[in-house]
Amino acid sequence: MSNKTCRVLLGVVHSPRFYGEGNLSSVSDYVWVDTDLKLQAAERDIGRSSRIGIDTEYDSFRYFRDKLCLIQIRTDTTTYLFDPLNALDLSFLRTCFSNPAVPKILHAGDNDIRLLNRDYAFVFHAIFDTQKAASLLGHKHLSLTTVLQEVIGVELTKTKRIQRSQWDIRPLTEEQEQYAVQDIAYLFPLYDQLKRDLEDRGMLHKAEEAFREIATVRWSERIYDPYGYCRINGYRDLKRRQKERIRHLYEWRFKKAKAMNIAVFMVLSDQNLIDLAYAKVNSLADLQKSGHISEGRIRKYGTEIIALLKASPDHDTNAHG
Repeated sequence: MSNKTCRVLLGVVHSPRFYGEGNLSSVSDYVWVDTDLKLQAAERDIGRSSRIGIDTEYDSFRYFRDKLCLIQIRTDTTTYLFDPLNALDLSFLRTCFSNPAVPKILHAGDNDIRLLNRDYAFVFHAIFDTQKAASLLGHKHLSLTTVLQEVIGVELTKTKRIQRSQWDIRPLTEEQEQYAVQDIAYLFPLYDQLKRDLEDRGMLHKAEEAFREIATVRWSERIYDPYGYCRINGYRDLKRRQKERIRHLYEWRFKKAKAMNIAVFMVLSDQNLIDLAYAKVNSLADLQKSGHISEGRIRKYGTEIIALLKASPDHDTNAHG
């Protein structure tokens, strides 16, 4: 990353009601915080900001335990991108996040709060969740893109492809950085308008109660569902011993994914489990010939899979493997 302050060209259309010509650059400027010097400058700016916007990017697709990959903080003047993978000391954020005199604005911030509390033990006071506010005001479609357009006339151009990209890979692409900055750039004017709307309808107190509840959410580990295998497509077609096999494979997959901190599908897919429940295999050679799972997975897990299959042999006759 460059040591310079960066600017992205945000894919937005602005409503003249909320933005003058001179305000565009202030929302598109950002700093990638990757040195102690920039960290100190960010700490000073955040400490004197009248309000703070917060967002995170995390990977819940490829990991068993959601991985926090980026923290975005918006001050009165600048957006900061903090890299939690860079081992920077971010403990100074604790003071700001817990300060009841400084509003913290998030959109659908419950999982952001969970992850920041889990990884840094941050506690939040005086949050304002723009998604919750929009919901209380009667908005039906609550994505950030839709709420921004409906409430302040800002149209963002965002794609699911970037949202689901690998945020743990460095360096981030320019598209990823632009996406991250967009997510936070317009929270302040959105907050201002939603707060006015809540006040006009006499709903601010109700909203603040909801925000306090959101601020208390905490992370909890994924819980094993002992009957989850019954919902796998194709399970009902299995014979009794094959169902027993898939139960053991399903439990093993969960434990393996948890131990390796990878998504369960990256160990074995549901279809892999079905195929292995049917399979007539007694050795690694048989498993390779069957074609039911990839060579890479055989190398990683083949010995354990064979042991599981041998422990629950298939004695049914309608096998296809």
